[in-house]
Amino acid sequence: MSISVTASGEVRVTLPHCATVRQAEVFLCEKSAWVAAHRQKACLLRLRHKKLTTTRKPVSRKDAEVLLRERLDHLAREYGFSCNKVSIRNQKSRWGSCSASNNISLNQKLARLPDRLIDFVLLHELVHTRVKNHSKDFWLELEKYVGDVEALRREFRQYRLDLL
Repeated sequence: MSISVTASGEVRVTLPHCATVRQAEVFLCEKSAWVAAHRQKACLLRLRHKKLTTTRKPVSRKDAEVLLRERLDHLAREYGFSCNKVSIRNQKSRWGSCSASNNISLNQKLARLPDRLIDFVLLHELVHTRVKNHSKDFWLELEKYVGDVEALRREFRQYRLDLL
């Protein structure tokens, strides 16, 4: 048996086929302190995340597409990058990606982030047009364009895709 708490605070209990509902209830009662702690953590995370994103209101797909395409084009011209197809999607698990053929896919939710973090993700994907992995060379190349990569990565981790 296992218990998980989602970002929204929902509790899920997963049972093997042989387990009964009564066994699940007992298991859940035994783990009630753990559940309460994790639900509180999820609540605090949601509050912190809401505070971070209140400066940016929800953006329509069309507005996000215009903003992200314009910014990507600007950064590509400024730093001499090129990519092929660019797509803007409402993804659940990725902020962006770059294919082997240099097609870039961006999450429309990026438009809700602060500008420096939007640029961080866009430049991350543009650097992938030159370095196809996350090796030391990739991070050194990215640092040429964004400065302190680690500080931006720390700041970026505060934003949860599943809460936007």
